[in-house]
Amino acid sequence: MKNIIYTAIFGFLFTIQIAKGQNKNSTTYHTIKINGTEIFYREAGNKNAPTLVLLHGYPTSSFQYRNLIDNLSDKYHLIAPDYPGYGRSEQPAMANFAYTFENISTIMEKLIDTLGVQKYSLYLMDYGAPIGFRIAEKNPTKIESLIIQNGNAYDEGLETFWEPFKKYWKNVNDKETEKTLAGFHSMDGLKWQYMHGVHNATLISNDNWEMDMRHLSRPENNAIQLAMFYDYQSNVKLYPKWQAYFRKYQPKTLIVWGKNDYIFPASGAEAYKKDLKNIDFHLYDTGHFALESYSDEMAIAIRSFLNNINHK
Repeated sequence: MKNIIYTAIFGFLFTIQIAKGQNKNSTTYHTIKINGTEIFYREAGNKNAPTLVLLHGYPTSSFQYRNLIDNLSDKYHLIAPDYPGYGRSEQPAMANFAYTFENISTIMEKLIDTLGVQKYSLYLMDYGAPIGFRIAEKNPTKIESLIIQNGNAYDEGLETFWEPFKKYWKNVNDKETEKTLAGFHSMDGLKWQYMHGVHNATLISNDNWEMDMRHLSRPENNAIQLAMFYDYQSNVKLYPKWQAYFRKYQPKTLIVWGKNDYIFPASGAEAYKKDLKNIDFHLYDTGHFALESYSDEMAIAIRSFLNNINHK
């Protein structure tokens, strides 16, 4: 009888501890309609804590932030959405939706506003950089800081990898170049993006590219990715505008960058030093998806950076 009572008490206390943990830190999963499109997002942490909005890259989704969210949710409020046509967000037909960086940025900005977030930091990776810089440049007083990971805003960061893209921008009907670009979202192309420049392959789960492939295999998604590739040139045209934003507002900035990235090489990271004075700079010995192999180290740098921001 005594053992039964002890077991019941222990079970009750254990349930309470789990519930407390879930209420405080656990990631929750949501969909919300923004401008007529169902947007999926992950959320974690106390909503009264400083907010960090995490904007993902190509060809992935908010899934790329799963470990970082778990690492930071004890102290920060985190929101990580999927873009239309990516991850678990709705994929509207191209006939009814403009797959451009400007349109996606508008939807992400409205999502943040709809969730009632007035002040926030932005984590910008790959596609997240041009999407987030549009938001930051329009809302400079709302931005507490920028965390930039392998996301470009300078011509210096567009090296050899970008040659076929530049050809495509000049001639969207070039079928040979289109075939080359479509190869980046084949299974081999996806795996290459995760593995290139990584010295310890055992740290990288093949769940990454297999999950990406599942979403990229949806009908019309190949055409969507090519449309985004073509529209990337719109970001390059805005580089001077974003650099002017950096110089004028001097947002506190943390650079956490995989220095072996062939897509956005370290030269693109170094270029931010030209315009930003309040910059904390870290290069890691890995590739494009640096969080897959340096999540713990990057989380430490982010905690230190955000702690300094929020205690000044």
